[in-house]
Amino acid sequence: MKTVLLLSITIVLSVLTSAQVSKVTLQAAGLTCSMCSNAINKALKSVDYVADVDADIKTYSFAISFKPNSVVDFDQLRKKVEKAGFSVTSFIAVIHFDNVRVKINQPVVIGDKTLFLANTPNQVLNGARLVKILNPGFVSTKENKRKSATSAS
Repeated sequence: MKTVLLLSITIVLSVLTSAQVSKVTLQAAGLTCSMCSNAINKALKSVDYVADVDADIKTYSFAISFKPNSVVDFDQLRKKVEKAGFSVTSFIAVIHFDNVRVKINQPVVIGDKTLFLANTPNQVLNGARLVKILNPGFVSTKENKRKSATSAS
């Protein structure tokens, strides 16, 4: 079973290097036809570090791969979807961790990035892991409200 870490990245610190990010899959809301999917596909492909975008119109998802040695900016990808007239409702990345210690309710520093992990036990992360971004703008409004209610408890 794949472990999915629930991850919140502060918007300002959302740029991760390609050595850490190998793939992103995002889901968009507001799509009604293949032309909508095409608009997002074109917008994402216009980003200079994006190598390929594989759209799945049935799930409204877009699997994005990156050019080697590129800097990946999660905010830029989200903004491209929004500029095309849609919103991101799910944003999952494959990130390579190298001896990163995580503690419950504590931020994790990777290079110059501060990451906030949720629902993870105290552990050391190594290798490629699937992480879900929980920041506003990277999840549905409903999931963001649910996350806020949970963290307030």
